Formats: sequence, C-alpha cells, structure tokens
Amino acid sequence: MDVKTNNSEKCDYALQDLYNVYDPEIGLNIVDLGLIYEIYFDDIDKKLTCIMTLTTQFCPMGDAITTDTRNSLTQSFPDWEITINLVFDPAWSFSMLSPDGRAYLGR
Repeated sequence: MDVKTNNSEKCDYALQDLYNVYDPEIGLNIVDLGLIYEIYFDDIDKKLTCIMTLTTQFCPMGDAITTDTRNSLTQSFPDWEITINLVFDPAWSFSMLSPDGRAYLGR
C-alpha cells in the first residue's frame, strides 16, 4: 500500500525513520506491514499528521507502536507538532504488506 502525502520528499524522510518502528509481536517494521496510510505536512504551522492503523483494533501493543511512531516522527521533525490518528477503516489485511514484508512473513 502506498502512503498518501502532500509532500513526497518529506514523506520519504519520515518513512526512513519509521522503518525502525517495529510491531514487537510480529517483528516487522510498521512501513513494511502497511500500517502507515497517510502523512501530511502543514509547512506554515509546522504540523505533521500521520494516519495509521494496527493489525487489529485489539492489538495489545497498540500504545507502544503509536508512541514509537510519534517519537520517531518527532526525531525526524523536532520542531513540528506531531499528530497520530489511529483508524481502522480500511481494516488492515495481509494485502497491505510490502514485498519485503511478504517475504519476511513467508506470504
């Protein structure tokens, strides 16, 4: 699944750090899992909004994953206000895995 954005250069920069955020139960990063849906940048007010999901609404590691996501984006954009919007529509599915994610999970 491609990440929607209004600034592809800044999005690529953000994703580089998000590759270091892992779902600890699965052992795969959130980008290759397809958990990041959108990243939008408001350059005027220095606000970044990340719209993401989890593999399930009842993910026991959800708080840890969203906190790690916020920390990663704050590290990439230290002077920006970071907002994480957790959504479950569309629901995550294995079809959202990247090719690397599929290979890692043997799919």
